[in-house]
Amino acid sequence: MNALFERLGGVLPVADEVAFNVFSALTGTLTAHYSYLATLTSWAADQGMAPGDADRYVRGPFQGVGRALSDETRSLHQLAADHETPGGNNERVRTTWFGTDNSDALDKALDGLLTHLNRPG
Repeated sequence: MNALFERLGGVLPVADEVAFNVFSALTGTLTAHYSYLATLTSWAADQGMAPGDADRYVRGPFQGVGRALSDETRSLHQLAADHETPGGNNERVRTTWFGTDNSDALDKALDGLLTHLNRPG
């Protein structure tokens, strides 16, 4: 079975249902990522940018970010640091928006989803 999935783009065997549910919970964050990008484009349009231009602009850098993820020699924390200038725009948004409260809220959402996924039947 793993050989079939490997031909379809890759496989990461899991040890048990608990590990599978953790991966399922992580997969549950994908549309939140798209909603984040949609929120960015809406914000730019609210600032007077044409919605189509905002959409094209946001897609560009995030496509590049997606390609950077293929470099597995760098941790995700390192990738983030590599894309920040100390005191720059990225660091400012990360430290003012994605602080402890935001991180804790994401942990809580994932914990709740995992609890739901681990329920019998």
